[in-house]
Amino acid sequence: MKILCIADETDPLIYSKNLAARYGYVDVVISAGDLPLKYYEFIISILNKPLFFVFGNHNLEYLTQFLSHANTLNQYGYSDGKGMMQFLPTFGGDFVDGKIIYDKRHDLLIGGLGGSMRYNKGRHQYSEREMFWRMMGMVPRLFWNRVVHGRYLDILLTHAPPLGINDDVDACHRGFSTFLTFMDWFKPKYLLHGHVHLIDLNANRHAVYKQTKIINVYQSFIIDDPLLGKE
Repeated sequence: MKILCIADETDPLIYSKNLAARYGYVDVVISAGDLPLKYYEFIISILNKPLFFVFGNHNLEYLTQFLSHANTLNQYGYSDGKGMMQFLPTFGGDFVDGKIIYDKRHDLLIGGLGGSMRYNKGRHQYSEREMFWRMMGMVPRLFWNRVVHGRYLDILLTHAPPLGINDDVDACHRGFSTFLTFMDWFKPKYLLHGHVHLIDLNANRHAVYKQTKIINVYQSFIIDDPLLGKE
């Protein structure tokens, strides 16, 4: 399986008329957040491949629509709670934040836990305890996957990194220990994250924690794993 992974900043090699020529071979697109929905819309319209995403801590214009406590949607958009109708861009991606999706075509199980560590009063920021309980909400489905599919999860998609792995020392970019617990318990093959920008795009993006490969997919990154999923 070939996966185009994106996060944090748009890539001029993707946001171009040559997108299909460069990346038409990928099977799936995965975003770790902080990108505008219009970027996803462009990618989907050109590549016509499934796209899975979480929100980060920026580009949150449409966050309310996707969260479980969002106001009721209708065919035109959604109410912002103040009597104003917000119109949504045409979009076909799958939001996986706080849930798990099974991509039957590729036999791929993807779960997501977006957002960052709380560092101010901004949206989609969580304490360690809050992120832990968000993870616990996924546990019933994870055990269902184990029974039905023989494994808990293939890819955990996050925005922030795990604590002590690819993270930083400031409050905003500190990782979550919850993600270490998730890998201990449910052993996904990959944990894909963004959030920590890479000044040098040739810098190491990879780490391994027990049975899980951890990759910072800042801007763009290709995963080519013939043992992951199927056609």
